[in-house]
Amino acid sequence: MGYSGTAILHYSAPPVVGGVEAVIVAHAQTLRQAGHSVAVVAGRGAAGQLPQGTDLICVPEIDSQHPEIVQMDARLSVGEVPIDFEAMTIRLSTGLRPILRRFDNLIVHNVFTKHFNLPLTAALYRLLDEGGISHCIAWCHDFTWTSPSSGSKVHPGLPWDLLRTYRPDVTYVVVSQRRQQELASLFGCPPERIQVIYNGVEPKELLGLSAEGYSLVNRLGLLDSDLVLLMPVRVTRAKNIELALYVVAALKARACRPTLVLTGPPDPHDAESMAYFRSLQGLRRQLDIRDEMHFVFESGTDPDQGLIIDAGVVGDLYRVSDLMFMPSHREGFAMPVLEAGLVGVPVVCAEVPAAAEIGGTDLILFDTDDDPTRLAERILDWVVKRRDSMPRRANRGRSSGRTGQAQR
Repeated sequence: MGYSGTAILHYSAPPVVGGVEAVIVAHAQTLRQAGHSVAVVAGRGAAGQLPQGTDLICVPEIDSQHPEIVQMDARLSVGEVPIDFEAMTIRLSTGLRPILRRFDNLIVHNVFTKHFNLPLTAALYRLLDEGGISHCIAWCHDFTWTSPSSGSKVHPGLPWDLLRTYRPDVTYVVVSQRRQQELASLFGCPPERIQVIYNGVEPKELLGLSAEGYSLVNRLGLLDSDLVLLMPVRVTRAKNIELALYVVAALKARACRPTLVLTGPPDPHDAESMAYFRSLQGLRRQLDIRDEMHFVFESGTDPDQGLIIDAGVVGDLYRVSDLMFMPSHREGFAMPVLEAGLVGVPVVCAEVPAAAEIGGTDLILFDTDDDPTRLAERILDWVVKRRDSMPRRANRGRSSGRTGQAQR
């Protein structure tokens, strides 16, 4: 039988709740989106809990909570090899052999470094020795031998030594550089033999982004920016947008990767509004910040039609922004200050009475006559202080009860 796709092996799969189970879902989803066939091989789980198109192959003895495995683990934890250990290893290798030989790749989560099912670890070693696994990737989240809480459950000799044995025919992956050093020390191998791949999150799901909002965020590259500044305003002279462009240019000159997003459109029926819009486009070219400053109006999928977004998509943009920037000459009420505060996005704005009255000391205020370079330095100083006091983008996951208006 020919090889096809990738198998992901772990003790259990969703709906079992756990960090590794969540990573398995993410891996399966990513591989499926890339067009690969994927199967999860586990002791228990439900196919309906996996990404669409992912097969589930259940082998009950893989489960760390299988009754026979639990009994063996109790003996192994105190340094005794159960009399039926070899029989279970044969049972597992016999059951897995025809399954695993079907796949181009096998990703094994934790089984090579955790003690939860040592007969399974031994069975996989046996299949590797006989060439029954095409390409094996050991995704190592945790290590029993170096764990303060479970290190006492492993003992010198076999089968426990399998959990600290490096195999050159296995590709090892860990989730941080610290884990890389730890596993390299445990294996007695050079750190570069172990790859570091960090865990990630799904921004669309975590931040509650709409499909339209997520598409726009990706088109504008906001998740790759160092600093996202949001201006939830229309294109009018009162909003002092040219100052924002100069600030972005100053930020760029300081090796920062800023992105400024202005949500509202110009008035296509007002010649003065369109002239101002075109002057801003010209200033953007002059300052060489075409990639750093985006008008949502010109960011649609149809280049011949201006994009106007609704309040829900503005809310999406709030949740992926680092700060709300409002350099207005004047404001009637300064609604964006309330909106930003509701979603936990800091506010940097001009000292207009309406904004200062609403936000008080919680705002970062500036004078519209301030030098853009000095203002950029103030913003960067604030970024450094905030970064040192809390995780980056820590507030972006908060959902607002009311989001901004697309046009003001």
